Amino acid sequence: MTVTTASGSGSGKDPAAAPTAPDTTDFEVTPGRFGGVGPLGESRLTAWGLTSLLVSLYVINYADKAVLGIIAKPLREELGLSASQIGLVGSLFFLTFTIGGFFAGLLNRWMTLRWSLVLLGLCWAAAMLPLIAVAGFAVLLISRLLLGLSEGPTSALLHTAAYAWHPPARRALPGALLAGAASIAKIAIAPLLTVITVSFGWRWALFVLAAAGAVWAVVWLSTWRPGPYIASGKTKKVDETATGETSPADAEPATPWVKIFLAPTFITGALLVMSVYALVSVVLTWLPSYFEDGLGYSQLQSGSMFAFPSIVGLALMLLSSITSDRMITKGASPRVLRVVVPSVGVLISGVLLFLLPSISTPMVCVLILSVGYGFAAMVFPLLNAAIAEICPPRQTAGTLGVFLAIMAIGGLVAPYATGVIVDAAATPAEGYATAFQVLGLVASVCAVLALIFANPARDRTRLRPHAVLTA
Repeated sequence: MTVTTASGSGSGKDPAAAPTAPDTTDFEVTPGRFGGVGPLGESRLTAWGLTSLLVSLYVINYADKAVLGIIAKPLREELGLSASQIGLVGSLFFLTFTIGGFFAGLLNRWMTLRWSLVLLGLCWAAAMLPLIAVAGFAVLLISRLLLGLSEGPTSALLHTAAYAWHPPARRALPGALLAGAASIAKIAIAPLLTVITVSFGWRWALFVLAAAGAVWAVVWLSTWRPGPYIASGKTKKVDETATGETSPADAEPATPWVKIFLAPTFITGALLVMSVYALVSVVLTWLPSYFEDGLGYSQLQSGSMFAFPSIVGLALMLLSSITSDRMITKGASPRVLRVVVPSVGVLISGVLLFLLPSISTPMVCVLILSVGYGFAAMVFPLLNAAIAEICPPRQTAGTLGVFLAIMAIGGLVAPYATGVIVDAAATPAEGYATAFQVLGLVASVCAVLALIFANPARDRTRLRPHAVLTA
């Protein structure tokens, strides 16, 4: 791999030029993905160990989201709630989740990643407790609003922390593992929470999640160290005061935020992930109820089958991300691998979801929904990596924060709209199938827009003239 800067090519240094702050470059990892030493001297084993710890927090994050879908039926029965009320709670969660996402950049400037992630994790745990003590619709609503606000900045900060330990050309796989946390939560955690809910009641499911967040915080404080590729604002100030030097992660000049947010790749990418996240939020909120009320499965069967779409999604995310990293390092087009491939996957998903209302066999419905969800899920790690490339390293948290906050708007609208459609339909099965069909159509339109307008290499060249990557 060759890195060029504004002053030349090759190593990025001009012997005749006067000494200046180094241009930011993209670093390639030495042979051995999981072992050895990286180009900045970091231990790759440490990098992947800390990435695993970040993934575990994201698993808890998604379990917190998914638990509402798991406890929805017993909660409705105990509190006398309608489907629209549960859908409203799910949508309002994503309202504060969206608002919280815009604070990722500010948190990254005010606090180190060590303390910002601990603070957020403990807030999640605290948000679970009121509903355990005092059950009611108002308490449920407030609890989910607080949970959404504290979970909003998490995704951008977790991606920033992971990217800090991985060079740009190798970020799709760690991004896939983070995105795959949703699948891991539904494959491994959702069945466990279902058993707990059926055996001990829905309050115990919330208590287990609160305890898991507290335990993670203790482990995190004892193990986390900042990575060499991206530094938080707080870390940067400490480094400059102590050494008087600028790290490679902070050397590149900042780009005006407006230019980043108006880049075609950012706009169409945000629309695409927003449409897919609408599907994800409906799955999190409604899938067990769809399996149970719409397709006739038992509560235990529905909780177990909750994992089926996630198994397909995790497999396709890992496959596409590993392939993407390997091919990009060998000179393949980043646009093809990080825009075209996931966009085509979303188009396939849209076609499958559009066919769902015409299917009457329950197991075929489960299969179509699972495969469609899996193809759509590829978009998250690949587009996140593409968006991180169009902005300077110091602006990664802020850029991803806004990108993912826009993404969460899909979760704001979709769960409530699904509840309204189900309440208005002749049967629950018809209502759920119609909702998934609409989601497929919207996602397909957004995928076409991304195929036409998104080009990370073009926008990177325009927005980052001091760090241009060539094959």
